[in-house]
Amino acid sequence: MKIRIRFAKFGCMKFIGHLDVMRFFQKVMRRADVDICYTTGFSPHQIMSFSAPLGLGVTSEAEYVDIEVNSTDCSKEMVRRLNEAMVEGMQVLSYRLLPDKAKNAMSIVAASDYHLSFRDGYAPEQEKEFWKKLDIFLKKDSIMIKKKTKKNKKEVDIRPLIYDYKIEGSEIFLKTATGSVQNLKPELVIEAFYEYSQIEWNPFAIQVHRLETYSEKEDGSLISLEDLGEEIE
Repeated sequence: MKIRIRFAKFGCMKFIGHLDVMRFFQKVMRRADVDICYTTGFSPHQIMSFSAPLGLGVTSEAEYVDIEVNSTDCSKEMVRRLNEAMVEGMQVLSYRLLPDKAKNAMSIVAASDYHLSFRDGYAPEQEKEFWKKLDIFLKKDSIMIKKKTKKNKKEVDIRPLIYDYKIEGSEIFLKTATGSVQNLKPELVIEAFYEYSQIEWNPFAIQVHRLETYSEKEDGSLISLEDLGEEIE
């Protein structure tokens, strides 16, 4: 059976890298006595696949890991068992059964929702004016940035990768492309605005929080990775 687990990452755990998160979950599966499947061969490992990894310092309530199990209890019981094996800053939010033919989360990620706000003490003096200018900036048809490649730098238009945005008071909500084919970190959008406005960029000024992760349906609309699975009663 294919299972999709949604989890949150916050607090001090936001500074833990993706590889360490993977190792941590392998231990959690053993501690929670999950009947997880293993690969065959001389060096068997748990069948586990994560969706788009977070950058360091980014918090989230929409991280996903897919596993395969031989047997399972109901979703409510599995969430309880997994959370008992968790540490502060990590929390399992849902445990859902996927269709047999479902693709793993890593291969189908298409977009993510983010909430961005200034950390305490880092907001600009003219904050209202800042958000007004950002709104004008995001309405541009094209937003060109210089992106580093293996050999040099090239100009890239990131505006098509910003699917939606909403500014409310002193915070912004962004929906951007996510995945192996097209990917746009929300920090890069703000950094591009700072450069456009000739403001010195401080990467620690903005706190980024991922709200949801999506896959693309056949009709082009987006659906959350969680909604592709169903609760086990």
